[in-house]
Amino acid sequence: VFFTALMLASLACNVFIGGPDYPTQTVPISPDEVQNMYTQIEQSFAAGAETGTVTLQITENQLTSLIALKLQEQTDPPFTDPQVLLRNGQFQMYGKIISGSFSANMLITANVGIDEVTGMPKIEVSSVDLGPIPAPEGLNTAINAMIAEAFTGSLGPAATGFRLEAITIADGVMTMTG
Repeated sequence: VFFTALMLASLACNVFIGGPDYPTQTVPISPDEVQNMYTQIEQSFAAGAETGTVTLQITENQLTSLIALKLQEQTDPPFTDPQVLLRNGQFQMYGKIISGSFSANMLITANVGIDEVTGMPKIEVSSVDLGPIPAPEGLNTAINAMIAEAFTGSLGPAATGFRLEAITIADGVMTMTG
């Protein structure tokens, strides 16, 4: 009776209701990765000032760490435990969402292209899988804004005069040239 009551009490706190499977290999989160990314961006733009061409390579570790730190800054983040994968030309972001006493895994898949007007990265969410939890109104817009801010905000003032010409995503690395 005691174990049954304990089990029911634990289920009442938070019930996992599914969603897409997390990747088997997790991407570690580290503030050092974010700092390394900012350093790489500065060095790439400094070299580009001399050569006229800027090439940036951003890794899954750097993006996962950046998004995790951005989420930690929020008082009520829309999801937790981000994992970013850069595979097959797409940006894939896994996370955990909680709605009331239910929790589920999520997967957001986005295509990254070039904004013709600004010459900066253009992120378009192609699918959102929240498992059995219905997507809240305006979720795509909010996610697009957060991902875009993570990308363009990290380029920041170093990107003055920068026009993106190509983006490739493969094998855990996003390469941007401009």
